[in-house]
Amino acid sequence: MNASLESLAPGFGLAASGVDCSRALSDAEFAELERTFFQAQVLVLRAQSLTPAQYVAFARRFGPPEPHVIDQFHHPDDPNILILSNRKRDGEPVGLADAGTYFHTDYSYLQVPARATMLYSIEVPKAGGNTLFANQYAAYDGLSETMKKRIESLVGIHHYGNRKVADEMSRVAASPLTEEQKAKMPLITHPLVRPHPVTGRKALYAVSGSSYGIVGMPEDEAVALLDELALHATQPKYVYSLSYQVGDLVIWDNASLLHSATLTDPDDPRTLWRITVKEPSSALDALVVLAPTFAGGKM
Repeated sequence: MNASLESLAPGFGLAASGVDCSRALSDAEFAELERTFFQAQVLVLRAQSLTPAQYVAFARRFGPPEPHVIDQFHHPDDPNILILSNRKRDGEPVGLADAGTYFHTDYSYLQVPARATMLYSIEVPKAGGNTLFANQYAAYDGLSETMKKRIESLVGIHHYGNRKVADEMSRVAASPLTEEQKAKMPLITHPLVRPHPVTGRKALYAVSGSSYGIVGMPEDEAVALLDELALHATQPKYVYSLSYQVGDLVIWDNASLLHSATLTDPDDPRTLWRITVKEPSSALDALVVLAPTFAGGKM
């Protein structure tokens, strides 16, 4: 690829200059890029200039794109792109303004989990707007052996939302859904400890954000354990704060990271295009929980 690589944080995160994602990379070039991505967990490709079609074509090399459930902010040229923006046109928002301002894993509430999320930076605010990434390989490795044994076979129960914030109108809640959109969101299960589908390395999986319970465990006990794991998993020693430049294409590995957006001034313009791609193998599908209750508690 003739790329120049720069380390971003101890243990994970790389930035690459000299990669042009607007052209069709050869199979060998893409294989090298993909290896670099799974090594880095967060890969920033600098100085991109992409049309919607070029962006989606590049994303498809990693896996099948999955349009976000919040369909009112799909890009008009392609529904696989979700517009993240605090701008307004004629008094109406043009994009999702405060998406994901809490630690979470994208699409952990879907049957087929996300492989990678991509953010293409169109407009950068004067201050803030960073994304925080928490390394869940390192978080798992940092657990005591007693805790590792305790959680090894436990299965979390997920649905769309932020476990820590019930008020849908809060800026740090999950972006609110319409009733029609909510109806598309079943309960889903994933292991708390999930071997990475590509590297095989164990990581904590989605212990913050959309995880609301644990199969076979009383709800209060389950939430207490999830909160304990989330507190451990988001310690500063595991977290890197990424700041954006215009033209950055940021790709992150949902199987080995938690991430969180940070709030910005609503009057300080910011715009990004987001694509999330799913794992390509149906063998990685989660289980759908058919009953609307878990662990003896109602959702």
